[in-house]
Amino acid sequence: MSIEQLFYLSDLFGVAVFAITGALMAGRKSMDLFGVLVIAIITALGGGTLRDLILDNHPVSWIRNDLYILVASLSAVGTVLWVRLTRPIHESGLLLADAFGLAVFTVIGTEVALQNQVPNSTAVIMGVMTGVAGGVMRDVICNEIPLIFKKEIYATACIAGSLTFILLRDLGTPHWLDTGIAMLVVLLTRVAALRWGLALPRFHLLDRD
Repeated sequence: MSIEQLFYLSDLFGVAVFAITGALMAGRKSMDLFGVLVIAIITALGGGTLRDLILDNHPVSWIRNDLYILVASLSAVGTVLWVRLTRPIHESGLLLADAFGLAVFTVIGTEVALQNQVPNSTAVIMGVMTGVAGGVMRDVICNEIPLIFKKEIYATACIAGSLTFILLRDLGTPHWLDTGIAMLVVLLTRVAALRWGLALPRFHLLDRD
């Protein structure tokens, strides 16, 4: 299996995982099946869509390939059936899968940006956007404070992975190695934050009399 094929399969896995998180959020808000599908698809494909629009990549990925919409939709419907017929999805397993999807989307977003010959700073932004923008859209629509604006280390993990990927590409190391290490940085950073409760300092403005 080539690195391109592995990347593609990982991308689809990320779409499925993010669609599941979207479907679960919709379920917590007691939405109907159409609402579940909309939130799931936005969560799974929102980041990549926004990236492609900013980079002027037309048509965007899911328009070129029906499989993205299909995977997101089936994941959402499967989530509804699983929760209704069996039991809720285990939270820790979902968080781990979400961390992997975050890693995949971050590296893909960074590479797509670099292929468009943008500055490194823009490539980092595109990598982070691909990883987190879908979740931000989901949370805003569902009237929640987006996860990346809370104290959890989430977008920070994307920044670390994106910078790692860019540095390794500049060093001329093999592409598969760049990809694997950068994804591992995102994954391990996110998992470490979950395991040990790592977080960025919070800013809390106190009223003064």
